[in-house]
Amino acid sequence: MIDGVIIKPLEKFVDDRGWLMEIYRRDADNYQPLMSYLSYTKQNVARGPHEHVGQSDFFVFPGPGDFILHLWDRREDSATKGEKMEIRVGETEPCAVIVPPGVVHGYKCVSPSGAFSVNLPDRLYKGE
Repeated sequence: MIDGVIIKPLEKFVDDRGWLMEIYRRDADNYQPLMSYLSYTKQNVARGPHEHVGQSDFFVFPGPGDFILHLWDRREDSATKGEKMEIRVGETEPCAVIVPPGVVHGYKCVSPSGAFSVNLPDRLYKGE
């Protein structure tokens, strides 16, 4: 595990109408997003890798579809400097992942029909 990365499994509440998944709670996540966006990624397409200097990302991988998420700790002062990890996320493993500044991150869609992700970063894209 990379220091400061938080991986939170998400639970689907299923009934005869479909399902509901709680992805963020201010009282549970101790995180303050400033914006959010939804993206769809086609099969075999990768987003990233990149890192942020002063931004954390709060990714949500709810499905449909799956990704392989890659993380690499490049922070000089981190106890896990140089550590890398790779996990499957999405429909088969729904989760939220908080990626702190300095951790390289990227993900690749591994589902034939594509996959969805949500991000709630703590900085505004291109500022106010």
